[in-house]
Amino acid sequence: MARSGTLVTPILIAGSLVLLLNFAIRSSYGVFQIPVAEEFGWPRSVFSLAFAIQNLAWGFGQPIFGAFAERFGDRKAIIVGVMLYAAGLALSSFAYTPLQHHLLEILVGFGIAGTGFGVILAIVGRAASDENRSMALGIATAVGSAGQVVGAPLAATLLTVMPWQTVFLIFAAASLAILMILPVLRTAPEPSKSELDETLGQILGKALRDPTFSLIFIGFFSCGYQLQFITAHFPAMVAEFCGQIAAGSLLHGLGITTTSALGSIAISVIGLANIVGTLTAGWLGRTYSKRLLLFWIYVGRTVAAAIFILLPITPLTVLVFSAVMGSLWLATVPLTSGLVGYIYGLRYMGTLYGIVFFSHQLGGFLGAWLGGWMFDLYGNYTVVWWVGVGVGALSAVVHLPIREIPLRQRAVAAA
Repeated sequence: MARSGTLVTPILIAGSLVLLLNFAIRSSYGVFQIPVAEEFGWPRSVFSLAFAIQNLAWGFGQPIFGAFAERFGDRKAIIVGVMLYAAGLALSSFAYTPLQHHLLEILVGFGIAGTGFGVILAIVGRAASDENRSMALGIATAVGSAGQVVGAPLAATLLTVMPWQTVFLIFAAASLAILMILPVLRTAPEPSKSELDETLGQILGKALRDPTFSLIFIGFFSCGYQLQFITAHFPAMVAEFCGQIAAGSLLHGLGITTTSALGSIAISVIGLANIVGTLTAGWLGRTYSKRLLLFWIYVGRTVAAAIFILLPITPLTVLVFSAVMGSLWLATVPLTSGLVGYIYGLRYMGTLYGIVFFSHQLGGFLGAWLGGWMFDLYGNYTVVWWVGVGVGALSAVVHLPIREIPLRQRAVAAA
């Protein structure tokens, strides 16, 4: 089957819906930070470590699921991912000790890997034509982010009428809905003959020896650090350190009367802005250098985070920061995944992007865990926030020397 010249295809729609469900559940974890800690009398670092372990397992699982999908088929990989996701969520609702939560988040992390970016974006990328690929990856990422718009507020609403354990069970059942989408995820187009000539070991060896691959790997670290720190801790940070919402204000009139409610809404604002930002990044990636676009995205994140922490935390600064950071939130994903596919080919894009994504999750592990640990140590998030500013600046710099040239073209030019 030839790659479609049409931008919106059944594969793109189905892949986007899988990511939407994945995101809706995953992005709600920060809302559980306070309820879980308060019920068991745990310090903030305990649940933070569970969330950090989830991200690390997700990172380990991503290249594994990418290779599994390329060897045994995309659908089988997704089915395994769904089963692990649902099992991890359901069993977590019965967990009462830190060790139980920590171990079960390994299942959740692997479940996210099997239904997340590494597998789904590889399917979407292989199915799209060359001219549509960057935009298709942007659309899939943006639609997935729409789950973030509803996930955190839905979790917060459910927590007002039922215990967190029941919410986990509901989300476990919701994750199984991904299975209903699988029939639409038809087999992606066959790779070209030149791509079939190379084994996974050969292309992996070339990528690991290429300094550009290492730079992409390093650059994705801060994305994970910033995203997972904010997802895990921003709702609690807003609830505890933001100035009160004034009676008679616009937010108060909209029913947002507490800083806890504002914290969950902030995650939704990030998700809404991310839809626009990710689509824009995908569109720009069709024409402009992906490495330079990534450089400016990381510069924007670094500046926004620095300004936010230097100003008093008020409802206005929370919403403005959420909108700005949201516009840059996952704009890195279609560009980074597109860069990997463009330079190293589409045949093993799932595995190669999975390896790069592991760096993202290493950053995510540190962002989630350090946030809780340093909060317990200092009673605030200031130090860990400034660490995020620093790694964001590093990511901007390392994208500049990337060679945005297909590996095959380099080999021909060198011959």
